[in-house]
Amino acid sequence: MSFVQQALKDAHKTLEAALSHKPFIDQLETAVEALATGLQTDHSVMSCGNGGSMCDAIHFAEELTGRYRKDRRPLKAFAMGDSAHMSCVANDFGYDFVFSRIVEAWGQKGDFLLAISTSGNSKNVIKAVEAAKLKGMKIIGLLGKGGGLLKDMVDYPIIVPSDVTDRIQEVHIKAIHIMIEGVERKLFPEHYA
Repeated sequence: MSFVQQALKDAHKTLEAALSHKPFIDQLETAVEALATGLQTDHSVMSCGNGGSMCDAIHFAEELTGRYRKDRRPLKAFAMGDSAHMSCVANDFGYDFVFSRIVEAWGQKGDFLLAISTSGNSKNVIKAVEAAKLKGMKIIGLLGKGGGLLKDMVDYPIIVPSDVTDRIQEVHIKAIHIMIEGVERKLFPEHYA
């Protein structure tokens, strides 16, 4: 078996593990329903993460503000990734505060935060979650490696049953697409008729 085949087989095994892990499925379904209801009632969703997880946070937001499968009105979503903001806050306050300062500035009661951390222990994501809780926001955690500290801090802990970072990220992007499709199915059912 080539390394390419092995990599695909390993990815398949991780996806199969998620598919058969009831807490993962249940939390994802519950989060989708809550997020769809929130966006339907004109609340917004912010997303954050580090490295590849920041890319996933941006991907999530652009699919909601742009389009996923078919044209529709944009939904209120914002990914935290402004490099000027991040360098300013990191310089003035420290890197742990690059996301929480945005939540403090823009978060509203009833809004959502999608907090992405493969370890569940990213300090700046934890600070964002703490800020979101103070604002009365609802928090979805896309996590891995058992969920880390964030597992007990978020409202919807979606934990990929894996300890391998890249495999966790692969399932995270699938969960993101499921969330977007679930939102569209509720808000734009005509796209799925």
